[in-house]
Amino acid sequence: MRVRVWLALFATLLVSLALAGYTVEEAAARDVTRTVAITTSDGAKIGVKARVADSAAERQRGLMGRRVKLAENAGMLFVFGQEQWLSFWMKNTYIPLSIAFIDANGRIVDIQDMQPLDTTPHVSAKPARYALEVNQGFFAERGIGVGDEVELPPLRGDRG
Repeated sequence: MRVRVWLALFATLLVSLALAGYTVEEAAARDVTRTVAITTSDGAKIGVKARVADSAAERQRGLMGRRVKLAENAGMLFVFGQEQWLSFWMKNTYIPLSIAFIDANGRIVDIQDMQPLDTTPHVSAKPARYALEVNQGFFAERGIGVGDEVELPPLRGDRG
């Protein structure tokens, strides 16, 4: 009987992954974090362990539904195929976040604070290729600002 239950659960997992467009191996790989290193104007280096959202589905889902604050130095890195005006909102996101918009050269071009459940668009001040979401206040508390440099981990780029 237990074997049947486990087989049913495993089958459900496989179907869910297939519907999401991932193999088991890809799904496991998607949950890996990468370290993003930020160098402030005064030379301080700050690391952020970020989950990478590099597909349209992952970018759309983002941190929606999350009700618990992120770990202290954690975030989500959104990867786009090219620089463009980026726009984010907080629909179905229950925690306050700060977002840094980063250009293709790894420079922060804008930082904004976003309130939970707010559907107001937060548009980057300049075209950007990446966006990094962290707990609200993270950037300000660490002296991170516009113009600071971001060293991005090896990324596969936009996956659609």
